[in-house]
Amino acid sequence: MSETGEVLAPRALVVGHGDFATGVVSAVDQITGRGGVLVPLTNRGLGGDEIVRTLRDAVAAIGARVIFTDLPAGSWTIAARRIQRERPELVVVTGANLPALLDFVFQTDCASSVAARHAADKGRGALGVLGGASVGGGSSGAD
Repeated sequence: MSETGEVLAPRALVVGHGDFATGVVSAVDQITGRGGVLVPLTNRGLGGDEIVRTLRDAVAAIGARVIFTDLPAGSWTIAARRIQRERPELVVVTGANLPALLDFVFQTDCASSVAARHAADKGRGALGVLGGASVGGGSSGAD
């Protein structure tokens, strides 16, 4: 339920190593009150087959059409790609970050690939490097 009393059905999974998913979903909820749109999962203590099974079960349980993963080539992304072969409508967004998830939870159609792509663009655009000196005389690209 959001701060306004709106019932928020889970629409996407956020998966990652350690407490990444729980932490970032908690931050989304604290900032927006819309954390209920996202379901966090960890791979702590799970092997490859268990990750696939856990993810498959979670996708089916909430009817998720979007999965946000922490690493582009991590175990969750590999599992998500396997499930995506079975469910071509499933969208996988890798390298999830807080700005991407904040954008996603405010999309009117959080189950669409358009919302996922928009969120990915926001997340990518939010990355930046502030300060710091160049090491070895090279350019930092932030000139």
